Amino acid sequence: MNIAFLDQAAHPYLQQALAEAGHAVTDLCTRDRAHILAELKNYDGLMVRSRLNIDRELLDACGPSFKFVARWGVGTDHIDLEHAKQLGITVFNSPEGSKHTVAEHTVGMMLMLLNHLGRADQQIRAGGWVRRGNVGTELGSLTVGLIGYGNMGQMTARRLVGFGCKVITYDKFRTDYGDEYATEVSLEELQSRADVVSLHLFLEGNHYYVNQDWINAFAKPFYLINTARGPAVNTADLVAAMESGKVLGAALDVHEYEEQSFVHLEPEDLPAPFQYLVRSKNTVLTPHIAGWSAEAEEGHARTLFAKIMGAFG
Repeated sequence: MNIAFLDQAAHPYLQQALAEAGHAVTDLCTRDRAHILAELKNYDGLMVRSRLNIDRELLDACGPSFKFVARWGVGTDHIDLEHAKQLGITVFNSPEGSKHTVAEHTVGMMLMLLNHLGRADQQIRAGGWVRRGNVGTELGSLTVGLIGYGNMGQMTARRLVGFGCKVITYDKFRTDYGDEYATEVSLEELQSRADVVSLHLFLEGNHYYVNQDWINAFAKPFYLINTARGPAVNTADLVAAMESGKVLGAALDVHEYEEQSFVHLEPEDLPAPFQYLVRSKNTVLTPHIAGWSAEAEEGHARTLFAKIMGAFG
């Protein structure tokens, strides 16, 4: 097969393995969209990250022998999945590659939030010495609710049980999925029991999943963790809930405004809800890095190679 890389692979394994398996690999990472559209008819598959939207126009430019789009990473919201299906094009992604990294980052954010580690670090650096004001809460004393129980949710649950906490999960796309690490519950039960809520869902069909009504349905104040997708959370509604005390704190690796704002605006020009999160003492914020590690980059490469070879050899 002739395979084009539209984005730079972060680990050389995938390109090397494909070449050793007898496939031709072409680097189009620096080519603009117009050039790529003109060349697509020459290829059987694409390796992409997020540089370009894989939309109807691009998919229609592929030739009759075109077989697959391999998405390095997890999110496929920039790929027209329905049109790809209509054209008989297989779309691969590689959540398995970063599931351990995301799980560790998620638990790390929980610990930072519950033990005020970021705040205490900043206070020490500023010459402060606050002990009573930074009394923590043991993770093991809490009930953690996982929204979504795929690769990331499952690996997070495995780590959480080591702390002794109760882990419950709700996944609207699955049935009979509870296991020794997490108990399957309805959304209503999760909202009645959870002290900490961690999101592990795709963006497709879940835009503003976390909103005012969803938050208000919880029986008690809770902490929110999001290492999934930024637009799954209505930031303005989250801020309102933090101001009212309904949400005790938030740890966000992904942000509603990251795509349109962070590249083009100065920090002080970002939307007001994000400014609140920056000022708050009850937030932990990281720049969409939960799935990034040296191990995860090789994991994505090996996962995609296995899927491509399994389907098309």
